[in-house]
Amino acid sequence: MSKEKVIDANSGAVRKIVVPVIIVFILLIVLLNSFTTVGAGHTGVVTTFGKVSEGVLSEGLHFKIPFIQNIILIDNRVQKAEASCSSASKDLQTVSSTIAVNYKVLNGYSASVYKNIGMDYESVIITPAIQECVKAVTAKFTAEELITNRQSVGDQMMALLKEKIGEYGIEIQIFNITAFDFTDEYNAAIEAKQTAQQNALKAQQDLQRIKVEAEQTIAKAQAEAEAYRLKSEQITPEILISNYIEKWDGKLPTVVSGEGGTMMIDISELMGNLGKSGSTSGTSNYVPPAPQSVPDTETEE
Repeated sequence: MSKEKVIDANSGAVRKIVVPVIIVFILLIVLLNSFTTVGAGHTGVVTTFGKVSEGVLSEGLHFKIPFIQNIILIDNRVQKAEASCSSASKDLQTVSSTIAVNYKVLNGYSASVYKNIGMDYESVIITPAIQECVKAVTAKFTAEELITNRQSVGDQMMALLKEKIGEYGIEIQIFNITAFDFTDEYNAAIEAKQTAQQNALKAQQDLQRIKVEAEQTIAKAQAEAEAYRLKSEQITPEILISNYIEKWDGKLPTVVSGEGGTMMIDISELMGNLGKSGSTSGTSNYVPPAPQSVPDTETEE
């Protein structure tokens, strides 16, 4: 009998300890599940037994019904999506492009995005929309225009992409064409065209240089001819005689021509004629005397 009383006493004491502990533990679990935290740059989508509520939770600490409501966090920060696309240009050239897009899910559309698209909205909505926009815009331009009008092409792609996915509450902030690649055959054709243009430009520059050099040569020849003409007009018989006298060393010059002919000029006669011409009115009709031939004398040994 005493042994049984001891057991009953112990059982009562155990229940008094265990039951409150269990209750406290349950209350603690309920309390912890009654609050949730939404981090920076996120919104919380509330689901009640799986049903999505229209409103969303902003950043901070929030109360929820434990075990009944669940909070799904949606990232509303700027994110990056990359897509590769193969398309055809207006002149039927194959174009391989790589597009990088910065986007974000608008806070007010977080519940709608989660309800209608899910968490994998990048692969479901954004990537296919990028590829479709690239193909649509690329078909409007030739391959050469895609290179020369790259900024305009990118702007048109971005505008079309915004129109396509804007209704889902996804905002496109930056659109970048990171690569435009063409076939090897087209690249070779472009290189050949550039080489031909450079050669044509060089030939044109050479032709222009030759023309300028020819004009310079003509101008120089004309200047020299004019100088010679002016100089010849200034030469008179008096100037010739004066220059001859200034350079005379006092010796009678002789010029030997042919086999034995000797020609002498009488300087005294020239001087006399020069004096006579100087006393006239200034106009000269002077005619130099003809050279006198002196017969050769041979000396016999």
